[in-house]
Amino acid sequence: MLTHGAEDVLPAGRLAEQLAEGRPLRVKLGIDPTAPDIHLGHVVVLNKLAEFQAHGHTVVLIIGDYTARVGDPSGRDSRRPVLSPEEIDANARTFQDQAFRVLDPDRTEVRFNSEWLEMPVQALFELVGKVTVARLLERDDFSKRMAADQPISALELLYPIMQGYDSVAVRSDVELGGTDQRFNLLFARDVQRAYGVPEQSVMTMPILPGLDGERRMSKSLGNYVGVTEPPEEIFGRVMSIPDAVMPLYFELLLGRELPDGAPVDGKRELARSLVARFYDEAAAGASEAAFDRVHVQRRAPEEMPEVSLGDLEGGDGAEGEVHMPALIAGAFGISSSEARRLLGQGGVKLDGEGVSADRLDLPRSELEGRVLQVGKRRFARLSA
Repeated sequence: MLTHGAEDVLPAGRLAEQLAEGRPLRVKLGIDPTAPDIHLGHVVVLNKLAEFQAHGHTVVLIIGDYTARVGDPSGRDSRRPVLSPEEIDANARTFQDQAFRVLDPDRTEVRFNSEWLEMPVQALFELVGKVTVARLLERDDFSKRMAADQPISALELLYPIMQGYDSVAVRSDVELGGTDQRFNLLFARDVQRAYGVPEQSVMTMPILPGLDGERRMSKSLGNYVGVTEPPEEIFGRVMSIPDAVMPLYFELLLGRELPDGAPVDGKRELARSLVARFYDEAAAGASEAAFDRVHVQRRAPEEMPEVSLGDLEGGDGAEGEVHMPALIAGAFGISSSEARRLLGQGGVKLDGEGVSADRLDLPRSELEGRVLQVGKRRFARLSA
């Protein structure tokens, strides 16, 4: 049951040996808080951790507030941008709270790896001296960049070493991660061995494709579903998943097969299940009703934010003109350039009618009391 759905469980037979010892295992997940929100891609691994908890094991959730300052090169062909300490700390505070939407807090030990990685230089030299550069360069990310004559910073070489030391510090028995983390997870066994700590077993989980059905789910790519988004947004985003990846979504997020029938029915079931999980059954029903009102009945939602034209427009008086890119940007929290792009693509409507891309400035009198729509799911009522 614990290995169901996993891509790899390494080395062969090690996890079975550990389980046969009859003691609670320490199951580690390390996440760098490079973004503030958890999305469904994270939930794949969190689901598996919750299964370990259900069988009496302890999850050790490591918030990589220190390693995030280095930047994990996994799956990248160039160095990952490093966030400021303030951004990292803010993300770390919210990330653990969101993880408890899936994990049992009573069986979760939350640690920050700055506890042990802010070490004296002598201890750092000792750590680095236990590994070889040749072993580090075995990872695909580095070998591809070397072949392409792209630079690799010495700081990046430290990342898997420090992540491996996390497993030493918390005496990890099992470590989970996505398939892109395979090298790092196995490398941690090398570091544990060097420090005389029993070596962990490794379990990798498949990568969940994003809403485009092709690339991995990622907030930076905009193809994600966040677990803290409003119920209506979660439901609507799930309904946009391509049919081809629905079997994988059911397997990885619900742990069962996609039921027979029309693809749209499967999407509705998945959307209801996820909203109910992150909120409740009432929210699931309400979000489906809101979806049907907008996308089936072609009506505006019953509830939407109200935006005051007086706060956003630049003209004076009742007949003052409103600059549409500025209005859209202010109403929906996007950039003016993104607003212009949406106008150009015909993605902006007033009371269900498209707004011409040529009309960047509209009289205030034409906007008061109307419903502004951007894309399929964003609405706002315009008031004086």
